[in-house]
Amino acid sequence: MHRQRFSGRIRPADLDRSDDAHAVVALLNAYAEDAMGAGESLPEDVRQRLVPALRRVTDRLVLLAFDGEAAVGLAICFQGFSTFRARPLLNIHDLAVLSSYRGRGIATALIGEIEAEARRRDCCKLTLEVREDNPRAEALYRALGFGAGRAGECSVQYRFMEKRLGSSA
Repeated sequence: MHRQRFSGRIRPADLDRSDDAHAVVALLNAYAEDAMGAGESLPEDVRQRLVPALRRVTDRLVLLAFDGEAAVGLAICFQGFSTFRARPLLNIHDLAVLSSYRGRGIATALIGEIEAEARRRDCCKLTLEVREDNPRAEALYRALGFGAGRAGECSVQYRFMEKRLGSSA
């Protein structure tokens, strides 16, 4: 499969800049509205709280991809820690490209930047979750070297689980 190279630019989002803050919220909301997101807009209160809350998170990585002056892609990552390796890891929590820009190499370029930053941070691995009904994304991740999670030397599939807390969770 031939993948197109992204000719735009990628840079860390400056959450203190109103244009970057707006782009982060707009791109995440577009992702939420997509069938591979939640299929609906983020609630207004979440959109209002998002950037201030992200500013308070240490060891975050928020990247924006631009085609000219238009923000067309977003990655939000958080640093964690692998106790089995006693080293940090970087989790790709959100990876989103506007639907009209998909297939142009933007997600590949974002992941390349994420991997470079993870190496600078001496992370032992990148992690992410992918929906079972999103074979296009899974194929991309596999092509970029992602595979089933491993604990020690035993290859095993993991299930993502959650427990929501409070009324605003």
